[in-house]
Amino acid sequence: EVQLVESGGGLVQAGGSLRLSCAASGLTFDDYARGWFRQAPGKEREGVSCISASDGSAYYAHSVKGRFTISTDNAKNTLYLQMNSLKPEDTAVYYCAAVGFSPCYTDSEGYLPMENWGKGTLVTVSS
Repeated sequence: EVQLVESGGGLVQAGGSLRLSCAASGLTFDDYARGWFRQAPGKEREGVSCISASDGSAYYAHSVKGRFTISTDNAKNTLYLQMNSLKPEDTAVYYCAAVGFSPCYTDSEGYLPMENWGKGTLVTVSS
Protein backbone atom coordinates (compact mmCIF):
# COMPACT_ATOMS: atom_id res chain seq x y z
CA GLU A 1 0.00 0.00 0.00
CA VAL A 2 1.33 3.40 -1.00
CA GLN A 3 1.34 6.09 1.64
CA LEU A 4 2.48 9.67 1.29
CA VAL A 5 2.60 11.67 4.51
CA GLU A 6 3.20 15.41 4.45
CA SER A 7 4.54 17.50 7.32
CA GLY A 8 6.05 20.90 7.94
CA GLY A 9 3.08 23.16 7.39
CA GLY A 10 2.16 25.91 9.80
CA LEU A 11 1.66 29.60 10.32
CA VAL A 12 4.37 31.97 9.13
CA GLN A 13 4.63 35.68 8.51
CA ALA A 14 5.02 37.07 5.03
CA GLY A 15 8.64 36.93 3.99
CA GLY A 16 9.31 33.87 6.10
CA SER A 17 10.26 30.33 5.14
CA LEU A 18 8.95 26.82 5.61
CA ARG A 19 10.13 23.42 4.47
CA LEU A 20 7.53 20.81 3.66
CA SER A 21 8.38 17.12 3.78
CA CYS A 22 6.64 14.14 2.24
CA ALA A 23 7.65 10.70 3.47
CA ALA A 24 6.76 7.83 1.15
CA SER A 25 6.16 4.17 1.83
CA GLY A 26 5.14 1.53 -0.69
CA LEU A 27 6.97 3.26 -3.53
CA THR A 28 10.46 4.55 -4.27
CA PHE A 29 10.32 8.25 -5.09
CA ASP A 30 13.28 8.08 -7.43
CA ASP A 31 11.32 5.76 -9.73
CA TYR A 32 8.28 8.04 -9.86
CA ALA A 33 7.33 11.41 -11.15
CA ARG A 34 6.53 13.35 -7.97
CA GLY A 35 5.50 16.78 -6.97
CA TRP A 36 3.67 19.29 -4.84
CA PHE A 37 0.24 20.71 -5.46
CA ARG A 38 -1.82 23.18 -3.47
CA GLN A 39 -5.41 24.23 -3.01
CA ALA A 40 -6.32 27.60 -1.60
CA PRO A 41 -9.75 28.25 -0.07
CA GLY A 42 -12.34 28.60 -2.81
CA LYS A 43 -9.88 27.80 -5.57
CA GLU A 44 -9.04 24.79 -7.66
CA ARG A 45 -6.00 22.68 -6.91
CA GLU A 46 -2.93 23.78 -8.83
CA GLY A 47 0.50 22.38 -9.52
CA VAL A 48 3.33 24.03 -7.61
CA SER A 49 6.38 22.01 -8.56
CA CYS A 50 7.31 18.55 -9.75
CA ILE A 51 10.23 16.35 -10.71
CA SER A 52 10.18 14.03 -13.70
CA ALA A 53 11.43 10.50 -13.11
CA SER A 54 13.36 10.13 -16.36
CA ASP A 55 15.93 12.89 -15.99
CA GLY A 56 15.14 14.61 -12.71
CA SER A 57 13.98 17.79 -14.43
CA ALA A 58 12.18 20.13 -12.07
CA TYR A 59 9.26 22.34 -13.01
CA TYR A 60 7.80 25.26 -11.11
CA ALA A 61 4.67 27.33 -11.33
CA HIS A 62 5.43 30.89 -12.41
CA SER A 63 4.10 32.20 -9.12
CA VAL A 64 6.70 30.32 -7.06
CA LYS A 65 9.70 30.24 -9.38
CA GLY A 66 12.77 31.63 -7.67
CA ARG A 67 11.20 31.27 -4.22
CA PHE A 68 10.46 27.53 -3.91
CA THR A 69 12.83 24.60 -4.40
CA ILE A 70 11.81 20.97 -4.80
CA SER A 71 14.21 18.18 -3.89
CA THR A 72 14.36 14.50 -3.02
CA ASP A 73 16.40 12.65 -0.40
CA ASN A 74 16.59 9.16 -1.89
CA ALA A 75 18.11 7.65 1.24
CA LYS A 76 15.11 8.83 3.26
CA ASN A 77 12.65 8.36 0.40
CA THR A 78 11.37 11.82 1.20
CA LEU A 79 10.32 14.70 -1.03
CA TYR A 80 10.83 18.29 0.12
CA LEU A 81 9.59 21.70 -0.81
CA GLN A 82 11.66 24.57 0.50
CA MET A 83 9.53 27.69 0.47
CA ASN A 84 11.18 31.07 0.92
CA SER A 85 9.89 34.64 0.72
CA LEU A 86 6.41 33.41 1.45
CA LYS A 87 3.46 35.58 0.50
CA PRO A 88 -0.13 35.60 1.81
CA GLU A 89 -1.24 34.23 -1.56
CA ASP A 90 0.79 31.09 -0.86
CA THR A 91 -1.73 30.18 1.83
CA ALA A 92 -3.18 26.78 0.94
CA VAL A 93 -3.26 23.11 1.75
CA TYR A 94 -0.19 21.57 0.14
CA TYR A 95 -0.33 18.03 -1.18
CA CYS A 96 2.41 15.63 -2.13
CA ALA A 97 1.72 13.35 -5.09
CA ALA A 98 3.39 10.76 -7.25
CA VAL A 99 2.69 8.76 -10.37
CA GLY A 100 4.54 5.93 -12.05
CA PHE A 101 5.12 7.71 -15.35
CA SER A 102 8.31 9.40 -16.44
CA PRO A 103 7.29 12.99 -17.04
CA CYS A 104 5.35 15.12 -14.60
CA TYR A 105 4.80 18.15 -16.81
CA THR A 106 4.54 18.97 -20.49
CA ASP A 107 4.22 22.35 -22.16
CA SER A 108 1.05 21.27 -23.92
CA GLU A 109 -0.73 19.59 -21.00
CA GLY A 110 0.79 21.22 -17.94
CA TYR A 111 1.04 19.10 -14.81
CA LEU A 112 0.15 15.51 -15.65
CA PRO A 113 -2.37 13.56 -13.53
CA MET A 114 -0.99 11.99 -10.36
CA GLU A 115 -2.12 8.64 -8.94
CA ASN A 116 -0.97 8.70 -5.34
CA TRP A 117 -1.78 11.56 -2.98
CA GLY A 118 -1.07 12.54 0.58
CA LYS A 119 -3.68 14.08 2.85
CA GLY A 120 -2.09 17.50 2.80
CA THR A 121 -0.53 19.99 5.18
CA LEU A 122 -1.84 23.50 5.77
CA VAL A 123 0.37 26.50 5.15
CA THR A 124 -0.90 29.85 6.34
CA VAL A 125 1.02 33.03 5.55
CA SER A 126 -0.01 36.12 7.47
CA SER A 127 0.49 39.63 6.15
